[in-house]
Amino acid sequence: MNAQKPHTASPLWGDKRYYSLNYYLKQTYGEKVYRLSLDGGMTCPNRDGRYATTGCSFCSLGGSGDFAASKTLTIPEQLLEARERIQSKTNCHKFIAYFQAYTNTYAPVSYLRKIFTAAISDPQVVALSIGTRSDCLSNEILDLLSELNQIKPVWIELGLQTIHNQTLQKLNTHTTFEQFEWARQSLRKRGLSVIAHLILGLPGETKDMMLQSVEYIAHSDIQGIKLQLLHILKGTALSDQYAAEPFPLFTLDEYCDLIVDCIERLPEQIVIHRITGDGPRKLLVAPLWSTDKKRVLNTIQKRFLERDTWQGKFYCPS
Repeated sequence: MNAQKPHTASPLWGDKRYYSLNYYLKQTYGEKVYRLSLDGGMTCPNRDGRYATTGCSFCSLGGSGDFAASKTLTIPEQLLEARERIQSKTNCHKFIAYFQAYTNTYAPVSYLRKIFTAAISDPQVVALSIGTRSDCLSNEILDLLSELNQIKPVWIELGLQTIHNQTLQKLNTHTTFEQFEWARQSLRKRGLSVIAHLILGLPGETKDMMLQSVEYIAHSDIQGIKLQLLHILKGTALSDQYAAEPFPLFTLDEYCDLIVDCIERLPEQIVIHRITGDGPRKLLVAPLWSTDKKRVLNTIQKRFLERDTWQGKFYCPS
């Protein structure tokens, strides 16, 4: 793949050197918008025995929903609890209903209709974001998502992780790049926005392999990207592997340099939803520097300014 033309910072992006989700939401909805993490009570075909029972090797027992509300509550109750928690700290009025835990289209269409409709029926919810696997999108589910998208925007967050099938196989994901591509095409045909999740630092992957995954996203019809630092979490197969035979992990400086390389390859219209990540502190094994999210973000901003090839290309607010 050929490298994408580098970003040129726009004065419309404020103090960021990329098209951040925060900026997109403020421009679209006129104010800061917060995610409310919800638990739809689903599991995953990689945990319930359909494919396997242990899940992807990097995935925690919470199914990446460690910050979600309790699944014992109804969706309206979860929204209320999460909203009250956020509003105790800030005066916000608009929210994204984010179904995050496990695989959120892994259920009968009738059940999905019930919980998703309950979420978008809340007048303060402006969009619906659904995290799922590319192999859990039947035509009936795609039709439902398309229908809901006519009411409020629906974003589908797909776990690509990498375009390299050999890596996916080692991670026990039971997914392939080809399945992701099918899902992407099917969603876009129905006008649904796709957000691709990419993990940087997977065992055995070189920098060139990671950038190949970024360049695939850059040249595809994808509306958003989450760049996620690999976290080693307690209770995962990856944690056992790391304890038995430690593999290289990014240092702070290495990761921040790579993030700039990644963003440099992305077209300006892709909304960047995440450039790092903060795993639950009680579960995090490594890298421990990732817990200081402010330091990570500040270092990335500093790297943008240090790049000689970017000199004179950025708007610098006074």
